[in-house]
Amino acid sequence: MVSADPIACMLNQLKTGTMAGKNLVSAPHSKVKFQIAKILEREGYLKSINLKTKKTKKFIDCELKGEKKISGIKKISHPGKRVYIKQGMIRPVKSGGVAVISTSQGIMTGSEAKRANMGGEFLFEIW
Repeated sequence: MVSADPIACMLNQLKTGTMAGKNLVSAPHSKVKFQIAKILEREGYLKSINLKTKKTKKFIDCELKGEKKISGIKKISHPGKRVYIKQGMIRPVKSGGVAVISTSQGIMTGSEAKRANMGGEFLFEIW
């Protein structure tokens, strides 16, 4: 299945994998999705991530964490509707969640972007 929004597809796979009690979720590789997976690993939503190659295609294997489950994801920007946010408009996410923003310095969490005085494309919130 080809998705119009590959980031949303990966996030949906992670959430449904968590809800189904899976240990491992595999998603097609892209640089942006790999950076997002690294942020989710650093923030404690994923136990580990590995880059795998099957024949000529690359995949990101995400090992899900049992303790900190993904209870919700809100996608903000979509391919047809990009949403940009200024540094001063970045707010905390409910339930101790994380906002993920694509800035000119790369993809980072909302708190990192605020610390760096940067705004950018508001990708999604996860809690």
